Parts: sequence; structure tokens; C-alpha cells
Amino acid sequence: MLTRRNFLQLSFAPKNTAPRGDVLVYVFLRGAADALNMVVPHGEDEYYRVRPRLGIPRPDDTRVSSPLRTVDLDGFFGLHPALSPLLPFWQEKELAMVHAAGTATDFDHSHFKAQALIERGLDSERGPASGWLGRHLASLDTGNHSPLRGVTISERIAPSLRGSVPVTALRSISEYHLGENDRAIPQMQKALSALYRTGDPLDAIAAEAMDTMRTVGALEPDGYRPAHGAQYPDDEFGRGLRQVAMLMKAEAGLEVACLDFGNWDTHIAQGGSEGWMASQMASLAGGLAAFYADVTDLRQNLTIAVMSEFGRRVKENGGAGTDHGHGGAIFLLGGHIAGGKIHGTWPGLHREQLAGPGDLAVTTDYRDVLGEIVARRLNNPQVDAVFPGHTPTFIGVTLNSG
Repeated sequence: MLTRRNFLQLSFAPKNTAPRGDVLVYVFLRGAADALNMVVPHGEDEYYRVRPRLGIPRPDDTRVSSPLRTVDLDGFFGLHPALSPLLPFWQEKELAMVHAAGTATDFDHSHFKAQALIERGLDSERGPASGWLGRHLASLDTGNHSPLRGVTISERIAPSLRGSVPVTALRSISEYHLGENDRAIPQMQKALSALYRTGDPLDAIAAEAMDTMRTVGALEPDGYRPAHGAQYPDDEFGRGLRQVAMLMKAEAGLEVACLDFGNWDTHIAQGGSEGWMASQMASLAGGLAAFYADVTDLRQNLTIAVMSEFGRRVKENGGAGTDHGHGGAIFLLGGHIAGGKIHGTWPGLHREQLAGPGDLAVTTDYRDVLGEIVARRLNNPQVDAVFPGHTPTFIGVTLNSG
């Protein structure tokens, strides 16, 4: 039951007050994406020795056609050719990657455990059940009381957004709803209408929430025309990013948007330059490229982070796929990202350099990367509240804090 107290009381909880930072678009690749075939270490011979079928050909390998070769980035690393739509952003120095990133623990290779740890912002199962983004919203008062401050483009709230601040699961703008109840919006509007007519100081918050609902309700998804010739892929990921762009342009109070992209568990028939994973990457790159073009006028206040729960085993398996590994890659895109660079320390792929049963070693704690984003781009100094028990070491993935 909606009451003035249980809907609005959280707005007055003690927290840091600061202006809004960037809009963060957080994409989670569920299933453990193979970072070694996304950001290819083509300068390391061992990569090709242990991946004779799955290795992506070097940029100068004339035995295969150019569209099947690694797209060189810095002479050692390159992009999978299916990710080539992202190359212009690298060249503009607004795209960066952090290789060999992940949790310092989690060697049992469980999807569920690893996802839960990352979504909660932890490196062990001890700690708060809330999500790291939920704690970010709860610890920073930006003066924004929109119910769309935090949004999951899904039927359910992303675990990383769970916490004390009300957020929204948005299946689609045309069916704008709260809590999976199609009748929630009219009920909420009626309740808020009654609340903000009482003369209470909380009326302004209720009125702001109601204005936000009206703004979103007035959007016409079918008539939306992306800017700058952007063409979104006609798939779930592309449609989700299209809705995020609409919310950003509508100035509906969006601060954090979470999107899931599944089906990255490539144990068999993974493919190399072509095939299953290449198709996944083409969808990822096509969606991100269209979105970034669509909102390019807003990119100085936008940060995109893309990551997975962990990477894959270094050596390919007998099923022409890869098994669960450890170190992964984080993709960062935005107007204030220190782009055109692979950040982090490369651990190497020789047997003595690997972790566990043959995994890429983790040399950068994922919380160091996300913590820097929280502090310098989301304008939240309370990183200790977002990642309890961890003091991030910033590695320079952002240009500045402004």
C-alpha cells in the first residue's frame, strides 16, 4: 500500500549532497564473455598456440581476408572484427578497455556466485545484500526525486540497483509500469495527486514524480527518430538502448540505466572470426555504436561500462569452445573516458603466468575501475559506502572529475 511515509521518507535519509554527474549506462554480459577473443592479444604467440581453431587471425595475416582479421589497436592488442563498429570511438579516444579485470577471488567458476559478487560490489559473500548502484543512489542526494533516477530495461530490477532508493523496471516505454503491475502508474498518479495537494513540504517531491510520469507517458516510441542517422539493431539489446536514449533526451531524471545481454556461455562451437560469439559481438557493437551516435550531443555527460562476470579459460576445449575462466575485460565509453588505451597490467598467457587451472590472471580489481567511475564521473565521494571494505586504487580510466 502506498503511503506518504513509505514512498517519500527515503528522500530525507542522511547522505552526501552533490550535483548530478554523468548518466551511467551499465551493460552486463551474462554467461562469461570470452575477453581474449574480444580484445585479442595478437602480439602474443601463446594465444595462437593454445587456440588453434578459435584464435582470431593477426591483423597482417594475409592467409585470410581482411574482414576476418583482428582489427589492430596498439600493435599488441586488437578488436575482434565483429566489434569494428566501435573502432571510431577508439580513434576519437573515447573508448578504452581494461584487460585482466575481475574479482580477486571466485575460483570456483560459478556464474551465479560471480554475478552476485559483482552486482553487490563485493569480493566475498559476506557483506550487504544491496547492489553497488543501489548504494550509490542511496548515498548521494542529487536533488533528483524522479522514479526514473535508476532504471532497469527489463521486467525485473537489476540486482546491482537493489537498495533503499526506489527504482524502476521499464519493460518498454509504451507499457511504462512499476513493479510489473500494468495498473501501477494510474494508481501511483492518483495517490501522488492526493499527496501533493495537502500543503505538506513533501508535496514538491510527489509533484516531481508525477511530472516525470507525464513526461514519459507523452513519449511516442513508434515515432522516435534517432539523431545523426543512427540505426539500432532490431534486437532486444538495440531496442533497450533506444529506450535509454529516449529517456536521456526527455530529461526524465535518469542517472543510471542497467541492461542485461545474455547468452555468452560458449562451451561448444564458440566460433572464431565468425559464428556464435561473433554474432553476439556484432549485436553488442551495433547497439553501442548506434546509441553513441544517437546521443552524441550528450556524451560529455555520459559514461558507458560493459562487463561480464568473468572471462573464459585461455586454452580452447575439445568442443571448439572455451570453459569458465577468471580475468575478463571491461569496456568504457564516454566523453571523459581516457580512451585509445588498454588499461591495466597484462599478466601474460604462458602456463606459469596463469591462475588456477589455466585462467587469465586478474591484475585489476573490477571495483577499482567502477570506483573511479563512481567518484570522478558520477560525482559521489562516498566510494566506501558503494564498495564497503574496499579502497579503490584509481588507474586513470577517466580524464578528470569535471
